[in-house]
Amino acid sequence: MRHLKTLGIALLGLALSGCGYNTIQTQDEAVTAAWSEVVNQYQRRADLIPNLVNTVKGFAAQEQAVLIGVTEARARATSIQVTPEMLNDPAALAKFQAAQGELTGALKSLLVVVERYPDLKSDQNFRDLQAQLEGTENRISVARNRYIESVAAFNGTVRRFPVNLTAMIFGYDVKPNFTVENETEIARPPTVDFNTPPAQPAEAPAT
Repeated sequence: MRHLKTLGIALLGLALSGCGYNTIQTQDEAVTAAWSEVVNQYQRRADLIPNLVNTVKGFAAQEQAVLIGVTEARARATSIQVTPEMLNDPAALAKFQAAQGELTGALKSLLVVVERYPDLKSDQNFRDLQAQLEGTENRISVARNRYIESVAAFNGTVRRFPVNLTAMIFGYDVKPNFTVENETEIARPPTVDFNTPPAQPAEAPAT
């Protein structure tokens, strides 16, 4: 009897493997791992922002609108509760993406403002923070791309016959992904060229 039970479990394992169950499990774990890295890098960026804002404020306190904009965008981005369920909720993922995109835009505005303050651009603390921010933005881009690829692989598997039957039986469905709309713009790291002098106003023609 025990041998029959063992044989039954072995046959069940082979059946599940043959119908793609193991592949689904592996790819589902890969999606979760890729998502964790996305979240980690966005959190790394959020952690840099308070010091960045305070440093800019020390040299350009009059830029209140931009400073407040970055602070509020960070607050909105970090207020979204990141849970595993978000991976299966298109509306939640879209909300998360929109908030992070808004923060990216606010940071770009802040770094553009910096061009008007040579003393701030030459401050070593600011330069270090800006370098860390650019590095983090690059890591965000890499992490997002890996997540996009992981979700695409998972979705392809659960749509493909006969694995789609296994996915349906065990309750697996396609996962939402980052949208491609404005993907390049959202993922592009904010850059500031410290070696480019600010544009000088054109001289009035001699009379």
